[in-house]
Amino acid sequence: MAPRTPAGRELLLHDRQLGSRFVAGADEAGRGALAGPIVAAAVLFEPRALTPEHLAGLERLNDSKKLSEARRDELAVIIGAAAVSISVVAISAAEIDEIGIQAANLGGLSRALDLVHAPEGSELLVDGFSLPMQARSHRALVKGDATSAAIAAASIIAKTTRDRVMEQLDSVSPGYGFGAHAGYGTAVHKEAITRLGPCRAHRHSFAPISLAA
Repeated sequence: MAPRTPAGRELLLHDRQLGSRFVAGADEAGRGALAGPIVAAAVLFEPRALTPEHLAGLERLNDSKKLSEARRDELAVIIGAAAVSISVVAISAAEIDEIGIQAANLGGLSRALDLVHAPEGSELLVDGFSLPMQARSHRALVKGDATSAAIAAASIIAKTTRDRVMEQLDSVSPGYGFGAHAGYGTAVHKEAITRLGPCRAHRHSFAPISLAA
């Protein structure tokens, strides 16, 4: 049996075959959490200009949800060295409560694409969403983090950045376990909300939080 092609090699091939010199991908982390920000990231690659060293490192790319925390952290460093540009946008729980999760998500993704400063003619890809507020032409890819190297890289940057934020919130608001579950609605987290009540890091417009307040 022939060895399986590394996932990252297939993702990179997808982006090279788009035909544009530059490819930017955007993704987010934290949309479904009960606490903390939503973090959107965009990564700009020049696929045909990647060095052999960068290509070897990026062969380990994959959907961030399929990677261990240690592998995501390793890849974040590799992505930082290989990318032309990286942008990160964090939208706080308070702003999510004010404008709603969908507007926060789409707005964050659009701002991340703007801030990555992709040259004219770049291919702009977004994981799963069309962005009404994005002036530039872009393409929504369903399961984009398992299709495009640029989106997969953005998913890793968004996830690792948000995890660091949640670790910081864990020290500011101890007792909820933010460093362990990253603000998602685990049984441990819900028990802590019942016991301690919500804190400022929680999204008070979300039903499990508003009902516990």
